[in-house]
Amino acid sequence: MMEKKLDWEKNLTIELGVKSDPIQYRYSFDWLFNLMAEEGVYNLQLGTFAEFYSLPDTYFYRLKESAQSKGIQISSIFTSHRELGGFLNPEKELAEITRKNYQRMIEIAALLECPVAGSSMGSVYRDQIEYRPQGIQSFLNFIKEMMVFAKDQGLSWLTLEPMSCYAEPPCNSVELKKIGDELKQFHLSQPEKTVCFGYCSDVSHGWANQEKTVIENNLDYFIASFPYLYEFHFKNTDSIYNSTFGFESESLERGIIDVKQIYSILMKNQKTIPVTKVIGYLEHPGPKFGRDYSDCLLERWLRESLQYLQKQWTEWSTIFS
Repeated sequence: MMEKKLDWEKNLTIELGVKSDPIQYRYSFDWLFNLMAEEGVYNLQLGTFAEFYSLPDTYFYRLKESAQSKGIQISSIFTSHRELGGFLNPEKELAEITRKNYQRMIEIAALLECPVAGSSMGSVYRDQIEYRPQGIQSFLNFIKEMMVFAKDQGLSWLTLEPMSCYAEPPCNSVELKKIGDELKQFHLSQPEKTVCFGYCSDVSHGWANQEKTVIENNLDYFIASFPYLYEFHFKNTDSIYNSTFGFESESLERGIIDVKQIYSILMKNQKTIPVTKVIGYLEHPGPKFGRDYSDCLLERWLRESLQYLQKQWTEWSTIFS
């Protein structure tokens, strides 16, 4: 049971949001906007999908108008897959497409008046794992260019997601800090020409090796990102970070994420965090895709998860008020 502590000021605001991934090809954005408004959650992290990078500007203008009509703010854009990982392998064609699509993602963020866009770094081929150091350096060189491009487009931040395995860097606190420090220093060296760099962390990400031994637990990893934290993903997971799920009633017992503990850790470390408002986006994988008996579960799972996260915040606030 958490002890009551009153020895810090609450200057950090934690808001709840939703990442749009689970509705892909299953429900419309209008459906999601209505659900969010009914649950009193108004921050959307727009997840990418197959057509995303090729859609015309008019599509995104309509999307913004639809969201605003329900009081929803598209406050972040973030990849839903690993499609911007072309710099972590030696195939130049993939790197060229990554550059083109990353630039388009930034342009879309500007169209939506969204201050931030981000992605994971991607994945090194397991059979070419020796390319990893070169791939990381190639990505860093590339993202520095994008920090300049994003500034020109009117954005404020680019974010990167710390991941859970060696093939998907960064995968531990040491790498996270090294990458974060380099990109933070790059911004500070030319603040008028670049956007800030930050992490879109995930409360459910930790690092377990091939023997399923946890090398770094999710809480330590999450805390390590705080000096660079801009936003984070809220989802549940198991003890070796094998599967992720939400906070619906049937999933709570198998999950390890203590939501009140997450809120507490954020508030206790708020002086380390470079922003005064952090949005935690429910990143729900949703039920089995494309089945009549499973697609219908999504509404209940989203509602129950959002209600649970809000209830936990209310209870935490009461304890520490």
